[in-house]
Amino acid sequence: MSLLEPDIKDFLKKIIQSVFIGLGWMMVNMVAGIFLGWMFIGERLSAGNIIFYIFLITSLILLIRFYIRTWKKKFPHG
Repeated sequence: MSLLEPDIKDFLKKIIQSVFIGLGWMMVNMVAGIFLGWMFIGERLSAGNIIFYIFLITSLILLIRFYIRTWKKKFPHG
């Protein structure tokens, strides 16, 4: 039996989901960009740089879309 009301439970679930998906997105892009070196353009633009930036922009758009769809639902109290 849960001690929280269903509205509060749903709200906390949304917060936790949003934080962890955002952190996961940042970790994936940090690994691909900084640690693998695809974020930095050397003497010339490489295929890795182009693929990284296309992935970065596409995944950012999808992350923002996820946030909008997640937080669009209004709660009964407000």
